[in-house]
Amino acid sequence: MSAQEELPYYQIPDYPEDYESGNVVARMIDGLGFRYYWATEGLSQKDLEYKPSKDGRTILETMQHVYTMSEMIKNAPTATPNVRGQGVPDFSYAELREKTLKNLQAASNLMKGKNSKGVEDSKVIFQRGEKQSIYPYWNMINGMLSDCIYHAGQITLLRRASGNPINPKVSVFNGRLRE
Repeated sequence: MSAQEELPYYQIPDYPEDYESGNVVARMIDGLGFRYYWATEGLSQKDLEYKPSKDGRTILETMQHVYTMSEMIKNAPTATPNVRGQGVPDFSYAELREKTLKNLQAASNLMKGKNSKGVEDSKVIFQRGEKQSIYPYWNMINGMLSDCIYHAGQITLLRRASGNPINPKVSVFNGRLRE
């Protein structure tokens, strides 16, 4: 198995046996992880620097944004506060990709098997100094999770525009590469 295949989300994990709310949320995270894996697989320096306009984000900047949100996605199941103002660490492309995928995997694992009470106990918490703003998990679904899926699509489009489209064998419906 190659190093790329050892990262989470080379393929989407098998689905759970039931539709408990935690499993549904975990599957949403897994779908994001699979899309992000393939959107960011095999990017060149040219791809990472590509941006559609002078005011747009580069692919690397978009990946940094997704990483920041992956930290929040990972923190919500344990109601761990997201401390504002820490900035994005200066990771290499490979480190950024790996850490984002592992954050998503950790978040999914934390959500699996939780009943609706467990999802209700998951919180999005922002902390600035001593002040905390607390939101229900609903905000995670329409906020960071949806935003990350959106940005995975942007990365896919941007890399195509820079001349390096994703693997044509990717099947997001099946969560696997087509034969």
